This record gives sequence, structure tokens and C-alpha cells, in this order.
Amino acid sequence: MIRLKNEKQIEGIRQSCRMLSAMYRELIPLVKPGVETIDLDKWAQNWIKKRGGRPAFLGYGPKNNPFPGTLCISINQEVIHGIPSRRKIAEGDLVSLDCGIDLGGYISDQAVTVEAGRVDETFRRLNAITRECLCRGIAAAKAGDRLLQIARAVYAHAQSQGYGVVHEFCGHGVGFEVHEDPQVPNYPHGPNPRMTGGLVIAIEPMINLGTGEVKVLEDGWTVVTADHKHSAHWEHTVVIFGDHTEVLTENLEIL
Repeated sequence: MIRLKNEKQIEGIRQSCRMLSAMYRELIPLVKPGVETIDLDKWAQNWIKKRGGRPAFLGYGPKNNPFPGTLCISINQEVIHGIPSRRKIAEGDLVSLDCGIDLGGYISDQAVTVEAGRVDETFRRLNAITRECLCRGIAAAKAGDRLLQIARAVYAHAQSQGYGVVHEFCGHGVGFEVHEDPQVPNYPHGPNPRMTGGLVIAIEPMINLGTGEVKVLEDGWTVVTADHKHSAHWEHTVVIFGDHTEVLTENLEIL
């Protein structure tokens, strides 16, 4: 069931989104070769807690295998849900960061892909096109139009550049919970409700250098490309109003 938000609830989500983007502005410069991903995770957890928020992803998921981190940190062929560890970021890595904050019961969600050091032009282009896919998806999110307009915009741009689009995972409603209805796919598939005022969604293209096919590792979380080629991931939380669409998480100029 799709849960539309009223003005008060949207303002609560907006404040959570602003906090999340503020965290990213300080976190992104820390993503450098030689840094262990667990240190980034600890930094983010402390930052959020000091400001009265709660890491929305920490402990999320099944009771027998909850997600153990504040950040999903996915590197190169890892698409999403990478678990922070003692792994060190290397020169030229694509590092995707995904995080959510629960601020007084209102949840935000945002992802960015950071280029660590000097990155090969092939991977830089993948990252730039993935971000363009996000922008095109947001431009297609309008009250009165159908949800799959977002998917068509994302899919068409990625395909025109020769990239693979992940099918098994997608965007989603957000605000009261980490994942809500509706699903927001990145290719035209599934239910196609009409977008209306009060709809809050996370749009998040996951675009691969090669095939769009993926697999989940034995840890039950980390999603990787089936052909081991690089992936990039960008995400914004947006709200649909009757006459416009607002991006609640801030645009981070890091490329």
C-alpha cells in the first residue's frame, strides 16, 4: 500500500534529508586511497548519533542476518549493500556510499559514487552517465504521470550508452520506513500507478559497465555484477507535489 505524506510529515522527511546530505558533505572528502571502509562507517555512525539521528540501515533486515553497518560501501564490481570492513580503498576505486537516517521517525535515503584518487576514464564515464540517469529519472517524476515514466527515462539513457541496468533491485517509497511501496524500477516493468501529491520516493539507478545481471554473495547482503565489471549507484529522495517535484536530498557536486 502506498502511504502518501502530508505537509507536516514531508517537513520531517525534509529535515532528515538535509541532515543526511550534510553528513555526506563531510564524509566524501574522507574517501581516499588507504582508508579502511570500517573507519568511514564508524565516522558516519558517530556523526549521525551526535546530531540526534539514528542510522536507519544499522540492524535492518532479517533477525538472523541484520545489516551490520551504518553505511553500505560498495566498491567497483560491488553494486549495492557492501558491508564495511578492514578493506582499504585503493587508488582508482569507484566507491558507492549508501546511507539513511532516521530522524524522529522520518527516514531519508541517499547514495553517491565517489572516485578515489585518479580513476580510469572508462569508470569516470560510467559514474557520470549513472548520475545523468538519476537526473533524467527525477525529471520524469511528475504528478499525473505514471511511475514507469521514471524507469523509461533511466533505462533509455543507460541503454543508449551501452550500459547494463540492474533489474533485481530498484528504488522505492521512503519516509516512514526504509523501504515502502511503491517499487521504483530502473527498467519498465511491474505495477504502474499514477504519481500524485504527497508521494515520497527514492530514485536510485544502479548502472553496470557490462551486463545488468547480478548475484548476492554468501554474506547475504553484498550484490556484485555477474561479470565482475564495475558498477555505479546514485540516489535521491524526492517528493511529488501537485505542481512540482522537490529533491529533498541535496545535489552533491563531487565529480
